[in-house]
Amino acid sequence: MPIKKLTLAAAFVALAATTAFAQTPGVRVRGTVEKLEGGVATVKTAEGQSVTLKLAPNVSISAVMKISAAEIKPGSFIGAGARPKADGSLSAIQIYVFPEALRGTGEGHRDWSAMPQTTMTNATVAETVSAVNGPELTLKYKDGEKKLVIGPDANIITTVPAEASDLKVGTELVTTATKSEDGSLTAARITVGKNGVAPPL
Repeated sequence: MPIKKLTLAAAFVALAATTAFAQTPGVRVRGTVEKLEGGVATVKTAEGQSVTLKLAPNVSISAVMKISAAEIKPGSFIGAGARPKADGSLSAIQIYVFPEALRGTGEGHRDWSAMPQTTMTNATVAETVSAVNGPELTLKYKDGEKKLVIGPDANIITTVPAEASDLKVGTELVTTATKSEDGSLTAARITVGKNGVAPPL
């Protein structure tokens, strides 16, 4: 079956559709490809389960890449998975820098399902300040604002287009699949890890 290369804009949409940032309904699957045959991928999850994914016709494939904290500027729209600190600020675990086309996606502050006792904040960077413990960002969203501290262990990512060959046995992937009435799962957009960068939590 054909697997098309994403344009850059479509690649960003694919990541937004497969992560908690976009809050897209569906069945989220994250794991490693064990088998890929006849338009069907068998994925082993971190919990040891084997999940069968049908690949939709012309399924879109995107990949993630790491960027530096210096590339986050005032005005950037980001999704920040973080741990709340005692002083009310947030300690960044994972940050996704959205493209301008996806500004406003999932805007707000909420619990993050990827880890216990963590939050997700999709917001605009109002200010960046250098500090001893790492850059400190002021994030503003429609209902308020948060302070975010970016330590050296924070995973900062964005999206790049991927080739069909990037989806292969041994590849880590994440997708939000559609569940049919018969219980089968179909993936229309998949984000893969590439060059040692794991897909988003």
